[in-house]
Amino acid sequence: MPTTKRQWADLWALTKPGVTRMSAITAAGGAYLAPGVSLGTAIAGVIGVSLSVASASAFNMWLEQGTDPLMPRTRNRPLATGRLNSTLAFVFASMLGLASLVVLGLFCNALTVCLTLWAMIAYVGVYTPLKYRTPLALLIGAVPGAMPPLLGWTAITGEISAGGLALFAILLVWQMPHFIAIALFRKAEYARAGIQCVPVVRGDGVAKVQALAWALALVPVSLLPSFVGVTGWLYAIVAGAMSLWFFVRAGSGLVVRSQDGVRWARSLFLASLVYLPVLIAAMAVDVMLF
Repeated sequence: MPTTKRQWADLWALTKPGVTRMSAITAAGGAYLAPGVSLGTAIAGVIGVSLSVASASAFNMWLEQGTDPLMPRTRNRPLATGRLNSTLAFVFASMLGLASLVVLGLFCNALTVCLTLWAMIAYVGVYTPLKYRTPLALLIGAVPGAMPPLLGWTAITGEISAGGLALFAILLVWQMPHFIAIALFRKAEYARAGIQCVPVVRGDGVAKVQALAWALALVPVSLLPSFVGVTGWLYAIVAGAMSLWFFVRAGSGLVVRSQDGVRWARSLFLASLVYLPVLIAAMAVDVMLF
């Protein structure tokens, strides 16, 4: 077990706190929007989902400890630098995953346990190795990545229904331009590490077109919660406006000069970070007021 403050800090870093935090927020959103929400079950669901994401993130770093030193963004991670023992990291990731399933099993339901287990396996066992082989890994990884709001929904309802699927669809589609933008401005790093992302394999032009296509798909997909009756007109107005704004930002990449491509990709990435919290806030306000 860890014996120093530094080791505890390194174990915390393994969980990718930013990713886990966003997953907790989207899981909480799914639980809040679900019919018949119970505070105790919702809290347990958010904790369980957060633990599963932390586990998958830790396993991801454990698997990539050999390639992480090749990229400036990841070379200072605990396993990449050798600060943290690999066996300890594996045990820690396993304990987080087990704790997740226990919490969800005791306080939620079997469906949420099964979906969570599937998401962890898909992310760690399928997506992580595939991203070194094919750019299709991005879409494959987006599926488990979009599970937190659906898991929050199923934790309350015990079923997969239209409302939960609508939330899942938004996060699934949003991830595509979000991660394509990252891949565009980190293209050289990804190529050095052997990650087969779209800009590396098919070029910046194809990546920009794909980002635009996914941003266009996000316009109708973002309206699904109102279409299925989870939210009302206020959310629909905000979601429609934000999605059109994001689409325009994505489309501007087709006309930027090549030397400005990295700056544009960073701006699209930042726009994606604005887009999702605004939609979540709009959902919460819509449900609260109407």
